[in-house]
Amino acid sequence: MKTISSDIEPKINHSSPELNQVQYKDRAIHNWYRFVLSFPPHLVRDYLRKFKIESHHTVLDPFCGTGTTVVECKKLGIPSIGIEANPIAWFASSVKADWTPNPDQLLKLAIEIAEKADAAIELESNNLRTLSPEKQKVILTNSISPLPLHKTLILQEGIEFYENHDCYRHLLLALAKAVVKSISNLRFGPEVYVGKAKVDAAVTEIWLQEVLTIVEDLRLMKGNRNSTVTKVFHADSRQVLQVLSSDSVDAVITSPPYPNEKDYTRTTRLESVLLGFIKNKADLRALKEGLIRSNTRNIYKVDTDDVWVSQHSEIQKIANAIEERRIMLGKTSGFERLYHRAVKLYFGGMAKHLADLRSVLRPGAQLAYVVGDQKSYLQIMIRTGEILGEIAQGLGYEVVDIELFRTRLSTATKEQMREEVVLLRWPGKIPSISYPFSDQPFATDQ
Repeated sequence: MKTISSDIEPKINHSSPELNQVQYKDRAIHNWYRFVLSFPPHLVRDYLRKFKIESHHTVLDPFCGTGTTVVECKKLGIPSIGIEANPIAWFASSVKADWTPNPDQLLKLAIEIAEKADAAIELESNNLRTLSPEKQKVILTNSISPLPLHKTLILQEGIEFYENHDCYRHLLLALAKAVVKSISNLRFGPEVYVGKAKVDAAVTEIWLQEVLTIVEDLRLMKGNRNSTVTKVFHADSRQVLQVLSSDSVDAVITSPPYPNEKDYTRTTRLESVLLGFIKNKADLRALKEGLIRSNTRNIYKVDTDDVWVSQHSEIQKIANAIEERRIMLGKTSGFERLYHRAVKLYFGGMAKHLADLRSVLRPGAQLAYVVGDQKSYLQIMIRTGEILGEIAQGLGYEVVDIELFRTRLSTATKEQMREEVVLLRWPGKIPSISYPFSDQPFATDQ
């Protein structure tokens, strides 16, 4: 398997941080709503060019997130498909791929809603609205102060009145962005945390500014690529056969979760609750069950993805080393006891994903997976890119290269950790031994 050694110059200059951030010229559409530390749009363009992808091809992002790949493809007139299990991220990416609303109508409607909301806020100033106890239990404590929350709920009610309007989803996404960016007490660095409480916030004005951003971008994109087919499915990336047709994809550009202790649902918890995607802890569990098991907060007794890598020696070696160090250090919490299992479930889930993906790829399909090395589990190194390449190779993929994308300072260890792009090619034939890292002959049914 080919990898980049430390003495080979990387294809992207990771010592220049600005190259790995969203460039000003790329902000249109992308900045309607983004995850913190999402990979930048220009990285998508780099691999579209590298793979020689054109308008007659179809690109898949099976870990779509907030839509960087599908939006960039649409800007270039390339058909694309996204798959995303987190409902708020799915919602954001699907809205960002919809450029059909009339921008003038959108702005006019937003102004009307804001005026009515301001009037209602003034009338209800002595009786603050709040979330139900079930919803309060799901969000981070003090995520949003009482008065800003009250104003937000009134504004949301005004938006909900236009549920059947063509502009409804865009108005709602603007609210999600406004809440996270400016109205709530949440901060990101890169982990989500609660900062200094905001006693008040100009909710309707902040929301109108986000709507205006969408309006300006829609005007910019007017008539541009609107006919380009972009589909975003709310689905589990380990179950791609449920939503995709055979031999339908020419390229994959994606960034799956990394194997660490980052609970990706925490970063979107507040807006998920406000927009109704999560109403209680049962909804939160259902969300987590549809995700790759990348942290101990979404591991359950019934999970079986680890069977896919039960015979992979390096993964088992890492898991054993983590468990041995846990015992040596006397770490006994419930989450710490799950560290070794999290590693096996993560790579097992990725193996399941890559195994099913083979059926939807056209012969010669090219793939780029952005992943990062990790030491989150008691300082045991996990070379994510190398292991993912080995799993893919065992499933019949060709490993073309592993390119250094950037290095990132670990918040836990203060070390520079590698983020890499694993480049694969699908030759078009599933090998006779389809699941080489499993001791279960029917692993495909897991």
